Amino acid sequence: MTSAQPLAGITVVSLEHAVAVPFATRQLADLGARVIKIERPGVGDFARGYDHSVHGQSSYFVWLNRGKESLELDVKNADDRRVLDVLIERADVFVSNLGPGAIDRLGLDAGTLRENHPDLVHCSVSGYGTEGPYQSKKAYDLLIQCETGVLAVTGSPDEPAKAGLSIADIAAGMYTYTGILTALYHRQATGEGASLEVAMIDALGEWMSQPALLAGFSGATPPRTGARHQTIAPYGPYECGDGQSVFLAVQNDREWASLCSLVLNHPELATDERFIHNPDRVANAAALNALITEALQRSSSADVVQQLDQAGIANARMRTAAELLDHPALQSRDRWRDVDTETGTARGLRSPVTVAGADDVPLGSVPRLGEHNELIRRELGVQV
Repeated sequence: MTSAQPLAGITVVSLEHAVAVPFATRQLADLGARVIKIERPGVGDFARGYDHSVHGQSSYFVWLNRGKESLELDVKNADDRRVLDVLIERADVFVSNLGPGAIDRLGLDAGTLRENHPDLVHCSVSGYGTEGPYQSKKAYDLLIQCETGVLAVTGSPDEPAKAGLSIADIAAGMYTYTGILTALYHRQATGEGASLEVAMIDALGEWMSQPALLAGFSGATPPRTGARHQTIAPYGPYECGDGQSVFLAVQNDREWASLCSLVLNHPELATDERFIHNPDRVANAAALNALITEALQRSSSADVVQQLDQAGIANARMRTAAELLDHPALQSRDRWRDVDTETGTARGLRSPVTVAGADDVPLGSVPRLGEHNELIRRELGVQV
């Protein structure tokens, strides 16, 4: 493995904001692509203002924009538009997630740009796609979670809940990222670019396919079960003798038998007709959970974790979001890196994909608004 990053030499121009496309392009930047982020003059990506928690900067923006170059352009201004046009002519990838219809109105659609630039990889991300009755409807993460049924299966029996992170945006961003990589691979083999579309509803709809299939073919609506699983048992939190909960997950009848004999000290439960197979355990979940809780009340949570580990039963303790920064599984494997910002040093996770033999490349810095205005204009031969 050479020390060169896999996407070195690839230039990405991105009309992006919020989460979905910035998430995708940050992955490309981490792999060595040059990502030029187009931002509104004086305002920038509105995600810069979501919060002020990281040295006065937005946690969203710091997370999503390391390793990029920030260029302020008013794309409706003729002079700035010429700068953008030259950038796209020299780019390998153009990606955007503007509001419904905006790319077409600006003449930046795939058909227009690829007519004279056929090797361009053009990717447009929208909420509901570019056809159908929802094509003009604005879309944000919570709203896509609603439309795909995520809220219907998330939360307690009494109240639905959104996922605690931007899963619709992240899902769309991941398919954007992998779609662009696929198109670049195809271009390397054929010389042809590509016109890609990613709809948030398609991306999260894929993730929701299992509950949809379950409901559509069984006729039963999956219940909201809090931290427990709708179709697997036992699976979820159980309170121990010290008042702390341990989360455990049993995946098959063999693990159920091990739990009964080695942790619960009730081997006879493994052959109890109410609990023999997973569908039986789900049907009798109330009785099952009561028996497990009663057994675990004899021990502290630390002892229960030790017993579960020895029995080969998957388990976890619930940590806070802040505790992730010091998680032993990440710390011991040296997964965190410093990330420079204009107001201080933040932290970022290395890529989840570890390539054997690849050098550990430092993470890029988070750009201030317009930080690369002068650099890019001079490079293009445009008056600063």
